[in-house]
Amino acid sequence: MVLKTFGWSFAVTALGLAFAAWQWGWEAFGVVLILSILEISLSFDNAVVNAGILKKMNAFWQKIFLTIGILIAVFGMRLVFPVVIVAISAKVGPIEAVQLALDEPEQYEALVTDAHPAIAAFGGMFLLMIFLDFIFEDRDIKWLKWLERPLAKLGKVDMLSVCVALIALLLSAVTFATHAHTSSGYADKSATVLLSGVAGLITYLIVGGLSGYFEDKLEEEEEREHEEEEKAEKEGKPVSAVGLAGKAAFFLFLYLEVLDASFSFDGVIGAFAITNHIFWMALGLGIGAMYVRSLTVYLVRQGTLDDYVYLEHGAHYAIGALAVILLVTIEHQIDELITGSVGVLLIAASFWSSVRRNKRLAAEEAAAEESAKV
Repeated sequence: MVLKTFGWSFAVTALGLAFAAWQWGWEAFGVVLILSILEISLSFDNAVVNAGILKKMNAFWQKIFLTIGILIAVFGMRLVFPVVIVAISAKVGPIEAVQLALDEPEQYEALVTDAHPAIAAFGGMFLLMIFLDFIFEDRDIKWLKWLERPLAKLGKVDMLSVCVALIALLLSAVTFATHAHTSSGYADKSATVLLSGVAGLITYLIVGGLSGYFEDKLEEEEEREHEEEEKAEKEGKPVSAVGLAGKAAFFLFLYLEVLDASFSFDGVIGAFAITNHIFWMALGLGIGAMYVRSLTVYLVRQGTLDDYVYLEHGAHYAIGALAVILLVTIEHQIDELITGSVGVLLIAASFWSSVRRNKRLAAEEAAAEESAKV
């Protein structure tokens, strides 16, 4: 099961590291390996959240997520995205941006640093909305009951998550953005942060709204599919499940890709602290992204989220923490080790709580069986 799920990740790792050593030497080998580990540590919470969405898709769309999805993740966010940042910031074409990355890496890094406030505001707002919508929803299973119960009651207020997110954006604009960190020192980026933050919020509302709508449609189509299959059996005509669930699954897939893009912001920005080489960066982060994809599918196929019910909670708390960290980094630099550790610790704590819960339920079930025998 492990080899089947992670086989492509292992193969890409071996080929990627071998290519880096052959093309650029052992220094590139070490940098690519470090970047791969960085991406995995920063994106573990991404895998848990993705698994919660991916389990609603059929096997066909899970394969699409691992094939086309990984191409978008690796080439789109880890290679094209940094180039687009520079192209927009420097007002040059993409080819000139690549040449700039190869010939003048220091200037390339400076342009990406200047674009960081906008990136952080966009990604921070998108991730903050994911966290707020989760924490304000009344759920049957609660991890931190002392916190989640009152927040679930507050969540009955319409559009509360949007209001809280906008307040957070305004506070960021008047505090962090007035002294935003740039390549030449500090500058007032309030307008940029506000515009980018609102864009992140709108993106979440549009993509999240479509995904929620079509998620409901997916459930309706699954019921209709069952009826169609029964009818087809009588008439001897098979029905394609992929066709019936295609539109709904497509929008869930689109939501996953936007979600992955938001998660990758910190990895891409953090990578510049290690190297300015655009191809080393793309290779290292791409290898890490492969493991995140494989881990997502593994969690779905093993039913891990069903067995360890607090994992999803821990992942969403990690998302909330990452959103805050992104907004803070508009002015202050935060070590990537801290960013990755926060997510890992929160997920580890939720996993441990899940294990304790399972043991307690097993003990209660055993005690009930003993009482029944008596």
